[in-house]
Amino acid sequence: MNVDTTAERLALPGLAPDVRARPFRYPADLAAMAELVGAVSQIDGDDWFPTADVLAVHWRSTPLFSPERDCLVVEDGAAMAAMVSVEPQVRAGKMIHWVEGWVRPDRRRQGIGRALFGWAERHAFEIARTRAIGSAELPQFMGFGIVESNPAAMAFAGSTGYARVRYGFQMHRALAEPIADKPFPAGIELRPVRPEHHRQIWDADVEAFQDHFEPRDRDESDFVAAFTAPNVETELWRVAWYGDEVVGSVMNQIDPDENAKAGLDIGWLEHVSVRRAWRGRGVASALIVASLHALRERGMTIASLGVDGENLTGALSLYEQLGFRRHKTWITYRKPLPDGEGRGQVG
Repeated sequence: MNVDTTAERLALPGLAPDVRARPFRYPADLAAMAELVGAVSQIDGDDWFPTADVLAVHWRSTPLFSPERDCLVVEDGAAMAAMVSVEPQVRAGKMIHWVEGWVRPDRRRQGIGRALFGWAERHAFEIARTRAIGSAELPQFMGFGIVESNPAAMAFAGSTGYARVRYGFQMHRALAEPIADKPFPAGIELRPVRPEHHRQIWDADVEAFQDHFEPRDRDESDFVAAFTAPNVETELWRVAWYGDEVVGSVMNQIDPDENAKAGLDIGWLEHVSVRRAWRGRGVASALIVASLHALRERGMTIASLGVDGENLTGALSLYEQLGFRRHKTWITYRKPLPDGEGRGQVG
């Protein structure tokens, strides 16, 4: 059964008289959404400046998520003033209702963020009760993330009653610094990414991430996006093979539009992964070093990646050994899903 909360959305409690709430219009709202995210990033010192094309992939419909149904927009006479999304994600036997939200800087401290967060909790409760997603027996939780360097966001998170459950880091490495030589073990070689190998590379990455903290169940839309999303350049990827077997990979990416808006030359090491049977042999180090060279050759000055602070594969220590330093700390908050009035839990 689909959740119809249109009336609630249009009568969202707690809003100022000059703003109104409405459902997200996909794809018509993507350009305004990109402008909103960019304005927030500029003030908060973030370096995410997505285009409408990037957001079209980020907020695409999936079996669990529909932007028209699971996103709420607040607008005023000027532009989109705020937005919130609730994405149900199956992670390690749990259903996490992941909340993301933005409030335009000039509309902050007016109760909009709190009103949207309240809607997100009620909406997640309705999803859990009425929408046929995943397994009804899965424990249900609300979750969101905050960058520790944002005092206002930290204060808001501290007032919600949610518990800190995990820390992660965005790490930077200056590419002007020397890059150590890390050869691949005997028999392992890099090969260009070819279309006929897309599925094999993808399956190896999914398998490797099963050992990470609460990996999200990925669907076919994730596979398609990995190879067709804006700024995907598989020529930048570094994929290690042993015979006919994919050993590991790094899906490097450069976003020229984002770099131009941020005033930086950053290349991202996305999805650094090595399959379990091949770990501990120096494959990850060799893949990362090959990626650093590739990004430097493309004129990047900073290499960036994200890592779970408690990664059991020892990724954080490895990245530090290879010259990466912690740039920002990301805190994940979680709470058992409250009922429709903010009491109790589901699951």
